[in-house]
Amino acid sequence: MAKTAIAYKEKMKEISVLSLLCSCLYPETRKNLMGEFQGMEVKPINKRASGQAFEVILKPPSPMSDAAHCVTSPPKREVSLEDILKKLEAAEDRRRSQEAQVLRALAEKREHERDVLLKAMEENSNFSKMAEEKLTMKMEQIKENRQAYLASIMERLQEKERHAQVVRRNKELREELTA
Repeated sequence: MAKTAIAYKEKMKEISVLSLLCSCLYPETRKNLMGEFQGMEVKPINKRASGQAFEVILKPPSPMSDAAHCVTSPPKREVSLEDILKKLEAAEDRRRSQEAQVLRALAEKREHERDVLLKAMEENSNFSKMAEEKLTMKMEQIKENRQAYLASIMERLQEKERHAQVVRRNKELREELTA
């Protein structure tokens, strides 16, 4: 049953495509459809409930049509030694030109790579110089701050020492007065 259904579907596809093909090629009424189209003959078959059916008969190629389709090649012209040498020289020139172009492209690429490398080295050098300058300035600032801090501590110590001497002298004077 499944095989019959598949066969029926395939036949329906064939019939609809064939019907469309025939109606495009021969658009007259379909009642007495019978004709010949460039190498095929189309005959109608009795009508079916699902649509029309056609029989397409392909004709074998005739000897006359072979002669019509045979294309002769243009006559070859004689090639002289000078022509061959000119062509070889032109080919050699093209090869040299292509090699020169490739070499130019490689040289430009190398030049670009060298420029990029030099620029990177210069930027790296500038960066290290800037970093070194910043570090030097920072270290000088730290050194100045440390010296200022030590000077202020020394000043406070000297101030405390003078205050201690004043306090000792006052204490000695009091002891002398009370004694």
